Amino acid sequence: MDIMSIVIAAAVVSVVGILAGILLGVASEKFKVEVDEKEIAIRDLLPGNNCGGCGYPGCDGLAAAIAKGEAKANGCPVGGEEVAKTIAEIVGGDADTVKMVAHVMCAGDCNKAKDAYEYVGPKNCKIAANAPGGGPKGCSYGCMGYGSCVAVCQFDAIKIIDGIAVVDKDKCKSCGMCVAECPRNIIEMIPYDAGAVVECNSNDFGKDVKAVCQTGCIGCGICQKNCPQDAITVENFLAKVDYDKCTGCGTCKEKCPVKIIK
Repeated sequence: MDIMSIVIAAAVVSVVGILAGILLGVASEKFKVEVDEKEIAIRDLLPGNNCGGCGYPGCDGLAAAIAKGEAKANGCPVGGEEVAKTIAEIVGGDADTVKMVAHVMCAGDCNKAKDAYEYVGPKNCKIAANAPGGGPKGCSYGCMGYGSCVAVCQFDAIKIIDGIAVVDKDKCKSCGMCVAECPRNIIEMIPYDAGAVVECNSNDFGKDVKAVCQTGCIGCGICQKNCPQDAITVENFLAKVDYDKCTGCGTCKEKCPVKIIK
């Protein structure tokens, strides 16, 4: 191959490279995606757990939704009040935060609740729930205590104590993973400063509750009759607290004959 052929080849490659660069530049300009600076700023503030507690596909999804006005500034339960306030400053408006925490609506520990039989199998709530009677616990509404909620909590906020799950509300980040994991649906999100909580989830008639648990709600209605704020109602043999009305006066706790209101 002579020198001239090499020069021509080099020139052709150079021209093709220049043309390709020009075409790529034009294409990138024509098809570029506009970046929302608000979205980037919001995403930088989010904790990055991607837990799904906000209802969106990870932190990126929530950041985009907040920037578009489709989600509130306090949409991230893990970030908490401080993150919500900073995001509110970026997008405008009020953070409007009320800290919510998970709470296990069961007080039927090993000393107060009976088992229907001895369970032999994987210590997993979802698997045990498929056993006869929905699990070995006599109360089919109660916590089985095998810790499936503990396994999914990223914040070490749940422990099994005396056979039931107990949430440390100061560690809870309100992600909702435990709520979704519990096969008996006994974990609820309640206000951090809730004045009263009925720690029971049973809809059985009173005498049936007493047969399997010393401390279950018997649906007697005494709390409802004595609440000065009309903050408690009894539905399907179970007392329910309206946290917006409850002032934490303690009357219901004092009057409850089975001491299930905390």
